[in-house]
Amino acid sequence: MSRAGMVTATALSLLAFAAFSAGPPNSLISPPAWAQNIGIRTVSGTVLNAASQAVPNATVFLQNDKTKTIRSFDSTADGHFHFSQVDMSTDFDLWAEKDGKKSATKTVSSWDARKDFISDLKLK
Repeated sequence: MSRAGMVTATALSLLAFAAFSAGPPNSLISPPAWAQNIGIRTVSGTVLNAASQAVPNATVFLQNDKTKTIRSFDSTADGHFHFSQVDMSTDFDLWAEKDGKKSATKTVSSWDARKDFISDLKLK
């Protein structure tokens, strides 16, 4: 094979590799964060009052940002809440309410790779 033929074959091989490699279209190198989180996680924590004491029987809400469906959980006697089977590929809003008081809304992001998302919610 001639030198020109070898150069052409090498170039074609590199193009074929680039065309079949994982990553965004028209890219020779995929970024390290190209894959999205796939799977399930748990979301848990404690509902607290302004004095940082546990609040029993507060309603905790977990809203899917895509579908707007809401799951709820009443906090336990020690203020804890727990959601299982939470889709990691979707963003969620998390907040608590009791007796007219509401916590700040926290985002459970699809970019967060933690399998156990733990966050306390303080009622104001």
